[in-house]
Amino acid sequence: MASDSAQPAPGIVSSIADSLVALGDWTAFSWRAVTGLLTRHFKRRELMHLCLVVGLDSVGVIAITGTFIGMVLAVQAYSQFHQIGLDTSLGAVIHMSVVRELGPVLTAVMLAGRVGSAMAAELGTMRVTEQLDALACLGVDPVRFLVAPRFLAAVLMIPMLTVLADIMGLIGSSFVCLRVYHIDAYHYWEHTRAFVGFWDVFVGLVKSVAFGGVTALIACHRGFHGTAGAEGVGRAATQSFVISFIVILALDFVFGLLANSVHDMIWPPSGSKPF
Repeated sequence: MASDSAQPAPGIVSSIADSLVALGDWTAFSWRAVTGLLTRHFKRRELMHLCLVVGLDSVGVIAITGTFIGMVLAVQAYSQFHQIGLDTSLGAVIHMSVVRELGPVLTAVMLAGRVGSAMAAELGTMRVTEQLDALACLGVDPVRFLVAPRFLAAVLMIPMLTVLADIMGLIGSSFVCLRVYHIDAYHYWEHTRAFVGFWDVFVGLVKSVAFGGVTALIACHRGFHGTAGAEGVGRAATQSFVISFIVILALDFVFGLLANSVHDMIWPPSGSKPF
């Protein structure tokens, strides 16, 4: 009885096994998509159209989100910093948070919700209507033909969207700090210059590239494995966003640890940033 109770439940073992199988299938799927960039199975016109869909159509929502995130951070942080007399340090804290964390993460989340779900639904519909099977019958690899340009469009566009989110977050937070709370502008920007450097911007952009690529691959994978019917297509879109959101947060944690380790290894802590 004691040995039987110590064994893991069959349901847990089955779930872990299914997760590992799904991870392996996604890895093989992603490899086929990435290698499709080398074979150029897709058309350049299709890539340009996808870049417009991913990038230009997302500008409005990214700009609004970035602006209000910066404003909310300023409002929430001001009361705490004001109590200890560190009002002018708000610029460094808020801009560091936006550039390194909130800008890339929120851009990726918005991309997963707006673009990733659309990709999953589109490819899921193509699977239900047997368009993917038709491509395979014509001798065209549907993964390389359909997923590779979507992956490349997301990787190319998300850094630009992240820069936009960073700039709008900076504008929103600066407006609240300087115009609403009347913080001294010189010391506000001086603290920002001293604590936010090129390394922070670089880390944020590297994160965004990884987030964009993984989000596109997850969305396309869910679309390719969608079940028949309208319910199956909707489930694929929902799974795409939920899985992407979890993976984005997990990757952000890993990248944060890695970036801090690399920075301390190259530039040992000395009280100031190298650049």
